[in-house]
Amino acid sequence: MSRYDDLERPPLNQAVLASALVGPGTWWRSVTVLQDTTSTNADLADRARDDAPEGSALVADHQRGGRGRLDRGWEFPPRSGLALSMLVRPDAVPAARWPWLPLLTGIAVHEAVTDATDVETSLKWPNDVLVGERKLAGILVERVETPTGPAAVVGVGLNVSLAEDELPVPTATSLAIEGARTTDRSVLVRSLMRTFEPLYRAWAAAEGDPTAGMLDSYVRRCSTVGRSVDVHLPDGSTLSGVAEAVDSDGRLVVGVGGTRRALSAGDVVHVRPQP
Repeated sequence: MSRYDDLERPPLNQAVLASALVGPGTWWRSVTVLQDTTSTNADLADRARDDAPEGSALVADHQRGGRGRLDRGWEFPPRSGLALSMLVRPDAVPAARWPWLPLLTGIAVHEAVTDATDVETSLKWPNDVLVGERKLAGILVERVETPTGPAAVVGVGLNVSLAEDELPVPTATSLAIEGARTTDRSVLVRSLMRTFEPLYRAWAAAEGDPTAGMLDSYVRRCSTVGRSVDVHLPDGSTLSGVAEAVDSDGRLVVGVGGTRRALSAGDVVHVRPQP
């Protein structure tokens, strides 16, 4: 049971969100609020296979089996966080450019959180949003094969009103802990979806070309670039060097002993700043 009552952690209102986001002339097609679910990403993937349109969104008051990258678990007490999944169908974007979707989403979360709450964030490559060195939000993008072609489910998990003793790990944080101007999840949903839409549509219209502004925009907000890092690889080894850049394929370029290694998100387990 939540340590807070509904006055402090109210449930989301589907009618209010739909009225604000969905209607004639808008890009969003639907927003559905689930009281309780295992995973909004899995639920929306099922809907995509049933031919749900681009612009469909699911958000949950309580997500019991949320996942991050590499199937890491993520859960929050009821109504204390934001679990949002959005369906896109970037048909004109070559598959090789789809790895930019989580980076694009990171920009959207960064901008939406800053605008709505005045909390300053940065992006940790490839899929985390930080306040200082503590994780505020994570992003998981999953490709789904559907009868009308491939789609992507874009998932965002954001810690909103969690107290210190509710955090999953000591390296996490929440908007409440960081003194946010608001922890109203309805405001955050609207801000995030309204920020994501134009970024995604511009990227799709440019056929995913990151040099059309996305690359520079991401690097400006990325706290990983320019730092000495330890990159933990799937074989158990560690690559130590300087994160020099993010390249046009969305890979992290690490300088090691006079050579440069370009690493995709699937190539790494962790990227950690050196002490």
